[in-house]
Amino acid sequence: MYFLYSLAIIGYAMLRAPWLLYDAVRHRKYIGTLGERWGRLPAAINPRGVPSIWIHAVSVGEVLATGALIPALRDRYPDYPLWLSTTTQTGRAAARGLDGVDGLFYFPFDLSPVVARVLDRVQPQLFVMVDTELWPTLLRHCGLRGVKTMLVNGRISDRSYPRYRLVRPFFRHVLAGVDRCCAQSEESGRRLIDLGALPTRVTVTGNLKFDAVPLPDSRLPLVRDGVLRAFRIQTGQTVLMAASTHAGEETPVLEAFTRIRRVDPTALLVIAPRHPERCGEVTSLAARFGLETVRRSELAVDGAPRAAVVVLDTVGELATLLQIATVVFLGGSLVPAGGHNVLEPAAWGKPVVFGPHMENFAEIAELFLTNRAACQISSADALEPALSTLLSDPVQRAALGAAARALVGAHRGATDRTLTALAGLLPPASGVPAGVVVPIGRA
Repeated sequence: MYFLYSLAIIGYAMLRAPWLLYDAVRHRKYIGTLGERWGRLPAAINPRGVPSIWIHAVSVGEVLATGALIPALRDRYPDYPLWLSTTTQTGRAAARGLDGVDGLFYFPFDLSPVVARVLDRVQPQLFVMVDTELWPTLLRHCGLRGVKTMLVNGRISDRSYPRYRLVRPFFRHVLAGVDRCCAQSEESGRRLIDLGALPTRVTVTGNLKFDAVPLPDSRLPLVRDGVLRAFRIQTGQTVLMAASTHAGEETPVLEAFTRIRRVDPTALLVIAPRHPERCGEVTSLAARFGLETVRRSELAVDGAPRAAVVVLDTVGELATLLQIATVVFLGGSLVPAGGHNVLEPAAWGKPVVFGPHMENFAEIAELFLTNRAACQISSADALEPALSTLLSDPVQRAALGAAARALVGAHRGATDRTLTALAGLLPPASGVPAGVVVPIGRA
């Protein structure tokens, strides 16, 4: 089985090679990362070869989910270096802002010689996967070496579940070797068991992303840090935030904003493309609408933006800028990209609008809709009416925002439950209580 899997990996890489080469030349992607992906890790990664903990988070969302977990691991396991791997460059950029990580590297290709080289270097006592990052060859080598493995924030989405079921005989073997699976919900826990995880090893711990998002005090004045000093918004000025947009979404956003500007000529639109390399494309598109447009990197500090549209071409600033938004449109949801995380704007108490495609965050989206803490539209045509309704109704905006913020606060605690489950695999430092884990279905 593993031989066929390795052949499939190699075949897929050969098919993808032309697109990867294009991205490397056109967008400078992957340049300088191939060495690490082939297992040639930076010299700063475990130079003394001591036992460690290895955490893998594929991209930005998974990295942000570890925001509360990694500092907690540092406190509980002070004798173990913590290494974090990512797959994407944006994930790597987000990981640089985390506290408690001893070093970063790109996740290796899931081929036996490469995986063995990385394990020899990292020397993990525990390998932690975030969300649904299941890599069969790496997990097999961990099992052969006695390395404990743990899935945290486990989620099997509606879209990926049928795909996993197609190869269930193989993944039954893979999942059966995972020492602990911490699921976000009962549904994801049941799906993990159906795909092959041992029931006694599956625990519902909740969603780490609720803990990773700090609950800011919205009553305090805006913090005038380096980001906000470039956005000196006038009191009462309308700010529409289009967060993490994908190709095909900026046009309906700009069409809606153009109509909004006819009613409110001082309104400001901030567009944050999900992929930074698209900022030039988005800037040109906004200009074609006849809107004065500027990139965030070109804004003067301590001066209000004079353009109607600001394209966020920086990494790591969106979470801070959400606090100036009047209404937030969540990208990746009008096109079939699976949506994005609603929790950051919700923590600021902002009313959020998203489209029909929230498959990657289906459980969180359903939770928000059930509690009247967000607004979902069915198509791009419904975007402008939904935004205009919220912008003209401060009472409805306040109600949605307050419900969203309360929901974030009520669902925190997954970090502590995850640590309790982890203590059964790797005992914490002396004096730290291990806690008790209740497997799924035995509460």
